[in-house]
Amino acid sequence: ASLPLIVSNLVNIVSADFFGLGFTEYASVMVPVDIAAIIATLVMLHLFFRKDIPPTYDLALLKAPAKAIKDLATFRTGWIVLILLLVGFFVLEPLGIPVSAIAAVGAVILFAVAKRGHAINTGKVLRGAPWQIVIFSLGMYLVVYGLRNAGLTEYLSGVLNVLADKGLWAATFGTGFLTAFLSSLMNNMPTVLVCALSIDGSTATGVI
Repeated sequence: ASLPLIVSNLVNIVSADFFGLGFTEYASVMVPVDIAAIIATLVMLHLFFRKDIPPTYDLALLKAPAKAIKDLATFRTGWIVLILLLVGFFVLEPLGIPVSAIAAVGAVILFAVAKRGHAINTGKVLRGAPWQIVIFSLGMYLVVYGLRNAGLTEYLSGVLNVLADKGLWAATFGTGFLTAFLSSLMNNMPTVLVCALSIDGSTATGVI
């Protein structure tokens, strides 16, 4: 459901930044795609697991929602920050303020509230953050540009040009299968970077 949001994952961030897509523009394109993906997922889940889904369940077996909240102040602040973030993304990003800056402000506010409450071990949160993703990203860029220098993106650009010459459907399905195949070989993140460079180097423009 977070597919229309640029900040939902690193792939979205890199893709939108590479092609110069703003938060609103990206969301407007991806909302219909997101709706289709949600519907397809729910339909398939229902078809496969409909026999395992109980028609009713005993509410008494569920814990009280209040017991799941360790820090009420952080919980309430989180909702406020979430709303302000969405407003900020749509309103401030078109004014030239980076999405990263808006998200950073929200994170700092939420972290400060959590630290003041002492119910959440903020030090442990910082230590447990996946900082290795930064090193991974830097290494990935080196590998991708190495593949470009080796001629991979030039070859893929040629393939994309052939697909584009055959029309919209061939370009759409061909590109989809190509990226799916590459993702199965080397993960989706480097595939996105390789394909972005390949698209940039191809002669295809606009809507085919």
